[in-house]
Amino acid sequence: MIRAVRAKFLTSSPSIKEAPSFGLSEIVFLGRSNVGKSSLINALTNNNSLAKSSSTPGKTQLINFFEVGLKDEDEQFDIIFVDLPGFGYAKVAKSLHYEWKRNLDEFLKLRSTIRLFVHLIDSRHFDLDIDINVREYLKSFLRPDQRMLSLYTKADKLNQSERAALMKFDPNGILVSTLNKKGVDDALNKIVKESLGL
Repeated sequence: MIRAVRAKFLTSSPSIKEAPSFGLSEIVFLGRSNVGKSSLINALTNNNSLAKSSSTPGKTQLINFFEVGLKDEDEQFDIIFVDLPGFGYAKVAKSLHYEWKRNLDEFLKLRSTIRLFVHLIDSRHFDLDIDINVREYLKSFLRPDQRMLSLYTKADKLNQSERAALMKFDPNGILVSTLNKKGVDDALNKIVKESLGL
């Protein structure tokens, strides 16, 4: 079982031009502004103060980089977690919003070190157009050396029939809850295996 043994914040960048190269495989986390991205990154890394969550949806407008040290039995290795600004909520001026979207678009399409896109979806609203559009958008430029993974957050809020409906919609979906930590270890192992081809 792979587990995180250390994690640290590296830097924030407004666009790909300012983002340094770390020479490591990168895992990008993206999702709607209130999907629980920061909480999940903290749960995956066993570090509650790593990713700061804002009470204002759409507040984060920078690309945040974290170095995560992982251990699998005797082997240790590092990867980069990339926390992207949430989409769908930001109350920003139109000109800034356009620039921000363009910067994110360039980063996602041109950053050569990205190995995996982790698309976070609120498990209570799993079939929203905005998430379906994001999935199609990612598929449109996915390289052969890249993978995509859907994680469904806030799974503790589902009853049995809601859970069954979600699994029918996406049989490969991974359900996670940062509240009771269910699915978090499975998610981390899947993320590492998909991104590093283990």
